[in-house]
Amino acid sequence: MKYLRPGRLVAALLLLLLISCNDTPSMPAQQERPPTPVSVVVLKTEPVVLERELAGRTRASLSAEVRPQVSGIVRERLFTEGSMVKAGDPLYQLDDATYRAAYNSARAAITRAESALELASLNVARAKGLSKSKVISEQSYQSLLAIRNQAAADLEVARAQFASAAVELDFARIKSPIAGRTGLSTVTRGALVTEDQAAMLTIVQQLDPIFVDVTQSASELLALRRALSNSAIREAESIPIRILLDDGTQYPHAGKLAFSDSAVDPMTGSIAMRVVVPNPELLLMPGMYLRAVVSNAVIQDGLLVPQRAITRNARGEAIAMVVGADNSVEARTVDISSSIGNRWVVRSGLTAGDRVIVEGLQKIAPGAVVDPAIVDLAEL
Repeated sequence: MKYLRPGRLVAALLLLLLISCNDTPSMPAQQERPPTPVSVVVLKTEPVVLERELAGRTRASLSAEVRPQVSGIVRERLFTEGSMVKAGDPLYQLDDATYRAAYNSARAAITRAESALELASLNVARAKGLSKSKVISEQSYQSLLAIRNQAAADLEVARAQFASAAVELDFARIKSPIAGRTGLSTVTRGALVTEDQAAMLTIVQQLDPIFVDVTQSASELLALRRALSNSAIREAESIPIRILLDDGTQYPHAGKLAFSDSAVDPMTGSIAMRVVVPNPELLLMPGMYLRAVVSNAVIQDGLLVPQRAITRNARGEAIAMVVGADNSVEARTVDISSSIGNRWVVRSGLTAGDRVIVEGLQKIAPGAVVDPAIVDLAEL
């Protein structure tokens, strides 16, 4: 029996392996990958209102600190703290015994002065006839005239003193100078108050309407005024101001710009603005932190793109994936400015009619062929 040498054995095995590889049927060619389905929006121009959120705080439209105008002991508090009052409603009653006595004395003084004037007038009337008949001298007649004039002046003084006493008596009943909601009372019954005291008794604030004081950066306002020189942008007029509460919800009543300062605060570099907001439900209270959405200008043919369609590259540039005419993906560098809701305002990089990918971005890359499905921009 003959045995193959080890070298020949290895060669024979290699020959058998090559024959078996040649006999293996060839694999079918790899199939082409189908286009990736994506969702796109078709951009179109529309008037875009440029908005800016400004932080601010509420302030009562009218505020009156109630202080006594005469001195006395508080006899009674006539209002409920935190209640609504009208202008002229009594708030406190002071002990008015002294003022009432002065009032009665001044009224009696008027009666006395009226009697003196009446008597002096009668004397002058009698002396007038006697003077003509030379019964009394002209000097006596002139003296009686002077007495009558003095009595008339005394009556005017008495009336003035009576008016002063009436005012002081009225001041003993402290009234609300305006209509509004009362605050806490700083005094109780039995407290002594004085007419020149610095401490207020309570405060009355008018809350409907209410003011929202906000500030805007002077640099932003300057940029806006420069932008208004562009014929495509016009200044927004009579657009209601939306108010956002501290939790982000929108207040149901819109405000109106009432005042914009003409000077810049040198400490903050901002300009003060005041918004008047209806507050019929008294939901807003003084001192609350709010945000006012102010509409500054309108772009006639603005372009908006959904925020989900914009990504950032390594350099921080805004990138949008656009589907071309052959359904291939193109990466565009986009210049965006402010946001309106969930959309960005486009300055450049995109045009009306572009198909921008909003869903499926993680599955595609520039140059890839996609199967675009158009979605409504309003649904995003």
